[in-house]
Amino acid sequence: MSDEELPERPTPPEPPATPGNPATPEPAEGPGHSAAPGPDDVPPPGKTLPPEEPAAAPAPEPAGRQASGETGRQRLLAGLWPPRMSRAQLIVALLLFVLGLGLAIQVRSTSDSGALRGARQEDLVRILTELDNRTQRLQDEKRRLETQRSELETSSNQAAEARKQTEQKAQQLGVLAGTVAAQGPGINLTIADPKGGLEADKLLDTLQELRAAGAEAIQINDVRVVADTYFTQGSDGVEIDGHKVVQPYRFKVIGNPQDLEPALNIPGGVVQTLKKEQATAEVVRSEKIVVDALRPSKQPDYARSSSQ
Repeated sequence: MSDEELPERPTPPEPPATPGNPATPEPAEGPGHSAAPGPDDVPPPGKTLPPEEPAAAPAPEPAGRQASGETGRQRLLAGLWPPRMSRAQLIVALLLFVLGLGLAIQVRSTSDSGALRGARQEDLVRILTELDNRTQRLQDEKRRLETQRSELETSSNQAAEARKQTEQKAQQLGVLAGTVAAQGPGINLTIADPKGGLEADKLLDTLQELRAAGAEAIQINDVRVVADTYFTQGSDGVEIDGHKVVQPYRFKVIGNPQDLEPALNIPGGVVQTLKKEQATAEVVRSEKIVVDALRPSKQPDYARSSSQ
């Protein structure tokens, strides 16, 4: 049979195109293959295409860093320290430091909690009352001294006037020293302690409160209270200047009743403190209080008048 009489073999159908199996295989590109140039890639007659530029290679790291193997954090710290500051920047930093230090000191001084800042309201009221009373007493003393000076300057017989004022001064000092009796307006304070738990320190606090309120002469039971009076807690009770005193404790106090009574009854004062100790305190005003307990006059062993 000749070639002309051979039947033609049917051409197999092309498989449908799929994403994983393209219908028409594309020519592989590689180092030894190149895509066929299209009609647009053919330069016109007389012109040639510019040569393709090779891709830029990444810049190699400095040899020092490659050798040392520094991390990003280490490089950041190395860039921050030691600081590189100019002279002007250093001066500005110093001025800012001084300004901040001054502001901190000012804030601390203004916000400092002193002794009175944390005090209770009743304590502040008591302190204010005592200051007012002390101011009033100082003003009265100033007026009295000015009156004495005026009398000495205007008196025709200055020697007699000076003797008179000396005697008055001696009487006043005798009242303070407890060598002479005294009388005047004041209060009677009676403290009862049914439980027997009141100790000497509470009586001393009461005495100090009365002195701060302006008491001029004080007698507790039969003992005259003076500047060097002391309290002790004995095995059988309270002793004042070595003399045993028994309850009820009776205070005879000469002074301004309008100052003495409120000083004892203020919130947190003597009366409330004694109530906490299960003791009672009764305050009675009087226009005539007699303090007649006396102390012997003592000549000091070492102290002498500086005018001698």
